[in-house]
Amino acid sequence: MKLKGVNASSQKTITLIKKTFAELIEEKKEINSLTVTELVKRANITRGAFYSHFDNIYEVASLFQEEIIEQVFNYKNFTYTKEDINKYFDNIFKYLKENEKIYSKLLTADEAFFFMRRISKKIYTSFSNLINNKNKDLDIIFFTDGIINLIVKYFRKEITEDLESICKFVKKKAWELL
Repeated sequence: MKLKGVNASSQKTITLIKKTFAELIEEKKEINSLTVTELVKRANITRGAFYSHFDNIYEVASLFQEEIIEQVFNYKNFTYTKEDINKYFDNIFKYLKENEKIYSKLLTADEAFFFMRRISKKIYTSFSNLINNKNKDLDIIFFTDGIINLIVKYFRKEITEDLESICKFVKKKAWELL
């Protein structure tokens, strides 16, 4: 990605590209069916404007992934202790709620599961130092995969619970696991 040292004009273009990308994902459901041509046409920008920021359509998806991972997992005051578990999940779900519109579009794509697997690994790493029992790996895998599936089902509108209810449920289950 070519996003270092982005000025205000470039940031507007990047935001427009991301918004248009999310709209196209919602319609097509797969990243591999999107083209740069249709994205630039829909966004009403030139191909040069697109290529000055991204090498291909997959880099736009990657930018979304990196943003959520940075926002959620680089929480500055989180020390990965049992006492910080509630803050940890509050931070994740707060970010998801603030960006609900865009992620509901992105997580309808089939490729979302590869991204969610990355998030699951991050949560697994966070919990692996906190749990000491003989089923540690299975417990953490079961827990993290459950969180990811709840989030995906929420954004795909396959469940009726809201993000706040899911967050409370996840925090409760985390404490049971610890």
